Amino acid sequence: MSAERNAPPIAGYEGLPVGTLQHRVRALTQEQMRDLIDYEAGHADRPQVLEILRSRLRELENGAEPSGGDQDFQPETPQAARGGSEVGTGGQAPPGNPPPHGVPAQPAKPKGDNPPGPGNG
Repeated sequence: MSAERNAPPIAGYEGLPVGTLQHRVRALTQEQMRDLIDYEAGHADRPQVLEILRSRLRELENGAEPSGGDQDFQPETPQAARGGSEVGTGGQAPPGNPPPHGVPAQPAKPKGDNPPGPGNG
C-alpha cells in the first residue's frame, strides 16, 4: 500500500460484517485487493478475512474480472428514520392500571383433578 494511501479502498471497511465484505471485494481490481490485504494485515490481521481476500486475489490473478458494482451502495447500513408519525393521540385508550397478578384475598385454585385439602399437594 502506498504511503499516501492509509485507508482501504472500501468505505466503512472496518465495520463491515465478514459476509458482506466477501461480496463487496468482488468489484475490486488486483491492485486494490493487494492494498486491502496489506491494510488488513497491518491493522486487524483477521485470519478469516485475510483468507477471503487472498482467495479473491488468486481468482483475479487467474483471469477473473472485477464485477460491476458501486462501492457507495451499502445495503448493510440502515436508512435513517423518516420520522413525523401521522398517528394522532385521539385514538389512544384511556390511561389505566394493569390487572393485578394475584390478590392475597383470593386463594389459588387447584390444578387438575386434585381437590383442595390436606395431603393433596
